[in-house]
Amino acid sequence: MSRALPVTERPFVHDPVATEELPATPVRTHRIPASAWDEAPAELLGLADDLDTGEPPYYLRRVHRYLLWRAGPPVGEARYLAIAADDLSEWHRFSLHGRTGEGVGADGRLHERFRTWKESLLP
Repeated sequence: MSRALPVTERPFVHDPVATEELPATPVRTHRIPASAWDEAPAELLGLADDLDTGEPPYYLRRVHRYLLWRAGPPVGEARYLAIAADDLSEWHRFSLHGRTGEGVGADGRLHERFRTWKESLLP
């Protein structure tokens, strides 16, 4: 069994993808850029606008009913966006600054830790 590539080494695959085709778990061989998602809202397409990464936002995984996307590195200046798969107008954003950050979760509360923000996406 081969090891998964580090996320920064995974190539972007720009093949069009529909919402129902986005996998539940992380893809270990490549990254799906936001621009490849047929239904990508403007909020997602502009997620990396204030970052100096040179890379587009990309898909991470499903968290319950949410599609989780990231712009930027796993640690450092990054932006996360969780979009409800059943209502694309519902989204929640988290801004990471090193190992801390802030964002309003699905529970309506302000979170300073990514973990608690992500847990707010669960039922």
